[in-house]
Amino acid sequence: MLPELLQGTDAGGFIIIQDAASYSGRPLLKSFINAALNREEVVHVLGFEVSEEEIKDGLNASSMQRLHFHNGYADPLGWTEQPPFTVHQFSLKELTNVIKQTQQHKPVTLVIDSLSWILRHLSPPAICQSLQQLKKGGAVRTIIGLLHSDMHQRGTVGSVCHLATSVVTVIPGLRGDEAVAKTTRRSKSGKVMQDEEIFSIKEDLTVTVQSKPSHPGTMQTDPEELEADPTANLTFNLRLSDTERKAKEKLALPFVFSKEKKTALLHSGPGSGRILYEPDANDDYDQEDPDDDLDV
Repeated sequence: MLPELLQGTDAGGFIIIQDAASYSGRPLLKSFINAALNREEVVHVLGFEVSEEEIKDGLNASSMQRLHFHNGYADPLGWTEQPPFTVHQFSLKELTNVIKQTQQHKPVTLVIDSLSWILRHLSPPAICQSLQQLKKGGAVRTIIGLLHSDMHQRGTVGSVCHLATSVVTVIPGLRGDEAVAKTTRRSKSGKVMQDEEIFSIKEDLTVTVQSKPSHPGTMQTDPEELEADPTANLTFNLRLSDTERKAKEKLALPFVFSKEKKTALLHSGPGSGRILYEPDANDDYDQEDPDDDLDV
């Protein structure tokens, strides 16, 4: 699934690359930038965490005229008189104006490096609203954002990832040059597809998938995430065999009315409704009723 995303199959969507301190997702982010440039798209990068030189390092030099770096790294909070780009410009109106300054009639990809920096200085609801408006506004073709999940509360990460059409979570692999990408992709029809791939990134920023799971389209679950079976270590068996299950289905429960009982109740015969009582020899019947004067 990762090669398909790099080829631009999630056009019109929102891709989140989610990393942590154990493995950086920026090399994969640069691979997405390089792939978009190779498709002759216009790429706008909102850079807050690294410099323009570091972003451009390794990218295709012949495509640099279609890469526009908005420098939020120099003065992200606008402390100088004329900051190049600040966190507070992250809104639909400001971003649309910035993107329209490039008069190129080509698909536009917006790269955010990183969403974590913006989430530290703006409220999550305002950021989610701006991202949702960008997705529907038509100013950009695809949004790609880097998110450091270990820097935020789980609810904040979940709210942002809920807006994404694809979430790629990267973790370190067994070898130094390998990493694992766990991808969750949501189609327009609402179908959710999951995949897990071992990949490596070459010096030219191309991604090579080393191996895929045994069942494509499904996520391999970590052993810690599997729920324990409460019947696994019992000294008796709670499971039914096929023969026992069939016998159970044929068993007539006493509180369930059969057809014969329903017919007898709905179509009662003559004399129904009368109470017939025959005195028993052991009945305690007193001939001298003390309440006899109460009878009317």
